[in-house]
Amino acid sequence: MLRVENLQVRRGRKTVLADVTLDLRPGEVLGVLGPNGAGKSTLLGALCAQLHPDEGQVWLGDRALKDWQGAQRAQRLAVLPQVSTLDFAFRVEEVVGMGRLPHQTGRVRDDEIIAAALQAADVGHLSGRSYLALSGGERQRVHLARVLAQLWPGEAGQTLLLDEPTSMLDPLHQHTTLQAIRSFADRGAAVLVILHDLNLAARYCDRILLLENGRPHALDTPTQVLRPELLKAVFGLDVLVQPHPELGHPLIIAR
Repeated sequence: MLRVENLQVRRGRKTVLADVTLDLRPGEVLGVLGPNGAGKSTLLGALCAQLHPDEGQVWLGDRALKDWQGAQRAQRLAVLPQVSTLDFAFRVEEVVGMGRLPHQTGRVRDDEIIAAALQAADVGHLSGRSYLALSGGERQRVHLARVLAQLWPGEAGQTLLLDEPTSMLDPLHQHTTLQAIRSFADRGAAVLVILHDLNLAARYCDRILLLENGRPHALDTPTQVLRPELLKAVFGLDVLVQPHPELGHPLIIAR
């Protein structure tokens, strides 16, 4: 489990993230929403030790995140950044196999996990193809398979962090991606995902952290956070919110 206490990040004299205290619970998908510049990617950077907090602490399990090293941390924490660059003509399954590098599970077991992760991310049909020949959306899904393989099959004590994993995807693959993430959490892992689509967050997240100007504005269930007055205050957007006619989660409609 990943836990954050009174996190603060500054850039020069400017505080870009402050007053963040939260815990990522096993089996949970926590969505992070907010306008551009709200501090979402800064938060993710601090949670994976890419950025060092100026105040506060990040804990992975019962130890400070900074005390975890190398493969030991990689077996418990995987990160999908907003942009993943790779300029070599690896085959798709080789890219996904990079997620298995922290482990010593053997070639046969790794091949099984790679195949399962490819199927979970709906890119099994791309196996054998060059990564450089893929579209942007296909590459994004291959990198999703890579981080799923890193923690496969997902269990309590493991944490997956994703920065806008649906940004380059068509509507179908936005849902298949979040269904894969949801299934991963259902097996016990804790998941934090940065999203821009309010309705995707409402459907797939257990809780939502709403950031504004680098500070938490709300942290609760989708029903409690995705309310017209909160969305107006943070996004400046006038909306109608009603229950989804079949699934019951909030359905947000711009006026």
